Amino acid sequence: MPGTARVPRVLSIAGSDPSGGAGIQADLKSIAAMGGYGMCAITALTAQNTRGVTAVHTPPPEFLAAQLEAVGSDIAVDAVKIGMLADAEVIRTVAAWLDATRPDVVVLDPVMVATSGDRLLAPDAEEALRGLLTRAHLITPNLPELAALLGEPTASTWAVALDQGTRLSERTGATVLVKGGHLAGSSCPDALVDANHPEGPLIAEFGGERIDTPNTHGTGCSLSSALATVQARTGDWQRSLAVAKAWLRGALEASGELEVGHGHGPVHHFHHAQASVPLAEGEFTDSLWEDTAKVRAEIDALPFIAELDGGTLPEAHFAYYLTQDALYLNGYSRVLARASALAPSEEEQAFWAEGARVCLAVEAELHRTWLSRHPVQAHDAAGQRLPDVSPSGASRGGAPRSGADGAGRPGPVTKAYVDHLLAASASGSYAVLAAAALPCYWIYAEVGSALHARHAGRPESGKHPYAEWIGTYADEAFAASTRRAIAYTDAAGRRASAPEREAMREAFMASSVYEREFFDAPRRYA
Repeated sequence: MPGTARVPRVLSIAGSDPSGGAGIQADLKSIAAMGGYGMCAITALTAQNTRGVTAVHTPPPEFLAAQLEAVGSDIAVDAVKIGMLADAEVIRTVAAWLDATRPDVVVLDPVMVATSGDRLLAPDAEEALRGLLTRAHLITPNLPELAALLGEPTASTWAVALDQGTRLSERTGATVLVKGGHLAGSSCPDALVDANHPEGPLIAEFGGERIDTPNTHGTGCSLSSALATVQARTGDWQRSLAVAKAWLRGALEASGELEVGHGHGPVHHFHHAQASVPLAEGEFTDSLWEDTAKVRAEIDALPFIAELDGGTLPEAHFAYYLTQDALYLNGYSRVLARASALAPSEEEQAFWAEGARVCLAVEAELHRTWLSRHPVQAHDAAGQRLPDVSPSGASRGGAPRSGADGAGRPGPVTKAYVDHLLAASASGSYAVLAAAALPCYWIYAEVGSALHARHAGRPESGKHPYAEWIGTYADEAFAASTRRAIAYTDAAGRRASAPEREAMREAFMASSVYEREFFDAPRRYA
């Protein structure tokens, strides 16, 4: 009885595609993607790629029978998908095996017409294939194949296609999946047609939009094998088609990520499972770092960095940067405290809590020291400069006290960055919050180490106004903390679900952009 297999054991009887996009190879990927255990019996060997088929070799039918016997005598088969059957003898061999074993689910994808429109089977093989249809529970022809099975012209409208599907269902006793992929237009409907349903003829239509992609190699193979697998779990063709159709849509949409071949590429069978692929230690955060290469190059090219390095940065710009950084750290400490509360281990909890303390103590002390030597520029909520404020206006935390004079108010970038981090904090996801917090460690450390390395290599003239500040970047304790923050975020990414990992990626990128804007803010607002 179909609908009871937790991990369906699905046998594909089809031809081999060495390029991996169609046939047996596509079937096995689809079965695995749908949660099944795939097996195969190869009916034909092809020489093909994304551009087409150049040769076909058909093993003796006796060898196909031996494959079927070897599998069926040892392993329970919950569902069968039948694809390319090269000639009449092969078809008769499969028919005899089906008659002897009577699988609960048989999906037949009648491979008869090539994409070019050429017929792939000799007349006697086509006739034998029509006889095989009565052994199937579901038949999944494309429109040219549907027409060929009926000996009629290919349907040019959806109504004609449904009529042909109904008549094929009447003749075979099987349910027919009518596919609208070959019709013109932006819509791409499908329909399950069961002319012999106990409650009367049934046509269940499933709408859909055409996916604009050239990567359609193996689409029919993939859908039919996915349907066989899901049907072994659900026992309901409509429920099975809803699952398989949604999966195939995603596989088509993500197909460009594969970059396979120069013709009609394959679909991305495992698009939905990428975040579940086991990652090596450091692999996830390495990919985050690579994603931000352009942003980091833009940071390196900012006038603020060059002028800080060269000692030509206007003091007003430096004072604005320090003031905003002190305000930022106040908010960042709350974010790190939240990361501590969400962290899954005591070690991580202690790390983020210590980071929050450092923001309010050690870093605040550094800012207080510098702010006591530099005039602080006051700005309004829009970032517009107000009259200068005496350094004595600085509060004990290192940031100027807010008041009627506008001092101590976060500039536009500071406010947006902190708001972004607080939103990540409110998400409730430790992984997303760690990813959002990481660029403040990682990018700051990388920028600082590069500045310090360049500065350390120069003869000390004693006249560089920011030499002491640049020297703080050599702090090994901060470098060690950065390495730990990277490691904890990487571990969280390796544990994360697919949607959560994508949210981590978005949070990391957004924070990286805010880091760039933060370094550039003095030029725009000071």
